Amino acid sequence: MEKSEILEWLRDRKDYVSGQEICEHFQVSRNAVWKAVEQLKKDGYVIEAVRNRGYRLLDEAAEVYDRRELLSRLRTNRIGREVVFYPTIDSTNLRAKAEAEQGAPEGAVFLADEQTAGRGRRGRSWNSPAGKNIYFSLILRPDVQPEQAPLLTLLMALSIAKALEEIAAEQNLPEDLRPRIKWPNDVVMGGRKINGTLTEMSAEPGFVHYVVIGVGINVKKQEFPAELRETAGTLEDALGTAPRRCELTARILEHFEGLYENYLKEKTAAFCREEYESFLVNKGREVRVLDPAGEYEATALGIDDEGQLLVRTADGQTRAVYAGEVSVRGIYGYT
Repeated sequence: MEKSEILEWLRDRKDYVSGQEICEHFQVSRNAVWKAVEQLKKDGYVIEAVRNRGYRLLDEAAEVYDRRELLSRLRTNRIGREVVFYPTIDSTNLRAKAEAEQGAPEGAVFLADEQTAGRGRRGRSWNSPAGKNIYFSLILRPDVQPEQAPLLTLLMALSIAKALEEIAAEQNLPEDLRPRIKWPNDVVMGGRKINGTLTEMSAEPGFVHYVVIGVGINVKKQEFPAELRETAGTLEDALGTAPRRCELTARILEHFEGLYENYLKEKTAAFCREEYESFLVNKGREVRVLDPAGEYEATALGIDDEGQLLVRTADGQTRAVYAGEVSVRGIYGYT
């Protein structure tokens, strides 16, 4: 019996649960239940114990961000059933890749409170202070061709947007403040970037060994480095309150699992193209494409089944953008 299992049970029941009922369910002694509850209290949970009624988890508990809390909130079959938590680590992606090389299972999640060497795309550093944000990396071993793996980045962006849309809807946020996706994987709220995603793959022709998707989400108010102050934002700024980090992480992983199952069957973006485009801030907007062959401006149309961004140039041609930087007029200072 893990303490996360008792925590999950108390959270699901929402009322008093007798010690005897817990004992019978988990096949443990009353003393074992008492010890588990006392440890949960030390970890920061507020649990009420009333004679002849049992235990009840109260809502006033301060935020807890660790392995046990995440496991107690997850409702998945494959993704996140194994979780490793680090109070501090250099990079969750570095650790996930090292573990993947040693045979760590698909769905393993590496969660951290702080990163000392967090990384973004193109080797950029990712601001990773303690106690503020979400940092996790996920190991996948999809049976797909290497050229089909980049779609996973879009699926993670969609999972984050869907989870945040649920929270925004619960708070009745106006439409213009709800989450949007800037192709391919930036999630934007209030015109500011609130997340970063770094996808790395080990593959050979015709076969994917593993994919690691690293996610960083700015949750609580914080000071950003000078170069990020005009573009980066936090969920606390956008929502007016900071969501519980493990609750949000669990929502994201649950959405991702559903999308991933369909992806393994379809191996294209066709099944989620419409939903992805419903969040796409690029769609119908003027964009600037920084192509290796030269910069140009166009109008974004949406995505194709491979997840490429479709744009129409001034001369009426439709192009598919598969890589590179794409700026959207009105977002991140592009005017």
